[in-house]
Amino acid sequence: MAFFPVLLLLLSVVQRGSSQDPDEDTLAVPRGCGWGLVRPYTLLCDLDSVWGVAVESAAAGGALAAILLGLIILCRLHHVSEAEKRSGVGPILLLLLGILGLFGLSFAYLIERDEQLCLLRRALWGLLFALCFSCLLVQGVRLRRLGSERRSPGGCTLTGLALGLSAVQGIIAAEWLLLTVLREGRAACQYLPLDFSLACSYVLALLLAALGAASFALCGKTRQWRCNAVWLLSACLLSLLLWVAWVGFYLYGNAWLGRSPDWDDPALAIALVAQGWLLLLFHAVPEAHSCLCSPPQPSAPDYFDTSQAPSRMRETSFDEDIPLSHRQFPENQGYGFDENTAGLRSAGHHNGNTAPRPSAPFRSNVYQPTEMTMILNGGAVSSHIVPSAPPTYTGRQLW
Repeated sequence: MAFFPVLLLLLSVVQRGSSQDPDEDTLAVPRGCGWGLVRPYTLLCDLDSVWGVAVESAAAGGALAAILLGLIILCRLHHVSEAEKRSGVGPILLLLLGILGLFGLSFAYLIERDEQLCLLRRALWGLLFALCFSCLLVQGVRLRRLGSERRSPGGCTLTGLALGLSAVQGIIAAEWLLLTVLREGRAACQYLPLDFSLACSYVLALLLAALGAASFALCGKTRQWRCNAVWLLSACLLSLLLWVAWVGFYLYGNAWLGRSPDWDDPALAIALVAQGWLLLLFHAVPEAHSCLCSPPQPSAPDYFDTSQAPSRMRETSFDEDIPLSHRQFPENQGYGFDENTAGLRSAGHHNGNTAPRPSAPFRSNVYQPTEMTMILNGGAVSSHIVPSAPPTYTGRQLW
């Protein structure tokens, strides 16, 4: 779609160049046109009309930048693995195609009017703007979904939605041409500036819808996509200001300055180039950078950096690192109670001491095997074997 106006212009250049009489054209060659360019292409090289050379240079540079950015996105597309980022690649490529069309259409306003050229201007002006603003609108919907639900529609869905929205303006432009040119028999170049502006009402509605979607996307819960929403909102606001400026100048500024038919084409050409660069710098480049940049890798904490806050260490149990055979299990106080009591009583009778001895504190220091200890030792402990007491903190045996 974007290459169609450029191709048509090249074909018309070849056709006009072959049909012109070189003897008539060389009589009035403007200053700077020494490469064989003659009327009606003298604005491309006329140094007396500086606006033509400036628009041509800006449009050529913008077209080259859009092509390079599109090639970079296509070459690095396989590095984008996140679904949230891949969903925005389709609308970006479609927007770059529309931007390339805007820059190409600006060359149509550097050539003198004829019927075919006026048809091309009227048909593609609103269509290319609608394509660009539809891409802004679907990007706003995508960022809104990412900010609220943390998921986005697919890239094919967003691209199809943008194409469907821009097709409405194509139908409007086609009906306008059919009514004025075919049915009423008017010349394609004879139209009022107000009619031209009213035919772009749907484009302005798309721009306002994109502005609203960008505003809602900025209010999302996720802060990750707020930077993208800020860039989108900036692009929509600047585009709205640009449209207010060129529509006001096209409708009232030329008539007030007395330059009504002469400055119409320069105003429209400058609006095309300015809109293309605005979308390229304030939306296409930041969005492409956001989609192609790799996610930040989590860095390991620097334990020697005292400026960092101490991180909370994982609470672990040191018993997990101790083998099962060396763990200390809770003592079974009920095991060997009668056996130890009987042993203490017999020891008292042999020593000739009939005085009662404290049993509970003494029993707490006696080694009392548990069921787990018996299982690990290979069986139950015999009742006639009296276990030896462990040493105390002084190193002496208890008995």
